[in-house]
Amino acid sequence: MKKDIHPDNYRIVVFKDFSCDKSWLTKSCAPSKETIKWEDGNEYPLVKLEISNQSHPFFTGKMKFVDTAGRIDKFNKKFSKFAKKTEAAAPEAENKEA
Repeated sequence: MKKDIHPDNYRIVVFKDFSCDKSWLTKSCAPSKETIKWEDGNEYPLVKLEISNQSHPFFTGKMKFVDTAGRIDKFNKKFSKFAKKTEAAAPEAENKEA
């Protein structure tokens, strides 16, 4: 194994999936500014998750709509200008043919 390529600051942290309210304690070097009190009474760094194996449809077998940070709205806003051009271009094309 190569030396000095792996982080050496592993510590015990709590990962919490807020979509299904599940959390677990494990070792990680993921950065975190928040802490949480765990079941054993100790405080550990908290890493917040939007989706994990506890809530992902592939693992749970249940379909669930997850719209993170308005992705659909952002997509519609980004590509709405193209939809308007095609709608406006259609009547002009009919006028040219006549």
